[in-house]
Amino acid sequence: MKITYFFIVTYLWITFILLGAFILEVFMVYPNIFHDVPHSLQSSMDFMKVASPQTFFPPLGFLSWLTGIGALILSWKVKSARYWILGSILMMILLGLVSMAFEWPRNEIMFIEGSKVHSEGMLIQTAKEFLFINWIRVALNTLGAILVFKGFLEFYRNRVTREG
Repeated sequence: MKITYFFIVTYLWITFILLGAFILEVFMVYPNIFHDVPHSLQSSMDFMKVASPQTFFPPLGFLSWLTGIGALILSWKVKSARYWILGSILMMILLGLVSMAFEWPRNEIMFIEGSKVHSEGMLIQTAKEFLFINWIRVALNTLGAILVFKGFLEFYRNRVTREG
């Protein structure tokens, strides 16, 4: 039970860190990156040479998948928590797939290829698409965080009931 508790809490913690990071990006980072596309894209690239969202989110997202799957496997016997945790994992996997399929190609257009390859109009349109898709990602992460929190509460309640 202690290992299961550790996995669920770790998964919950990582999911909340991801959610906090997404919210931070939306309200602090993205206004700076997208305030004057395409010019602000270049200054953003100059600023994020050492570390960027691309160095932060993929590894942490993958870690959330691993800890989520571990939490699900270890808590499978607790039926009241099982489906909440499973739902959260599905949201986090969908979040990752949406990121890979829709955000990563737009990142490449805006931040790798940039104005050397694409027109100003293309970069502006890509930035709008990126920001729209990002709200979908925030919604998926929020739902995933709510679901894992509910799963944690159900697991904890079951644990307290069994021990008490």
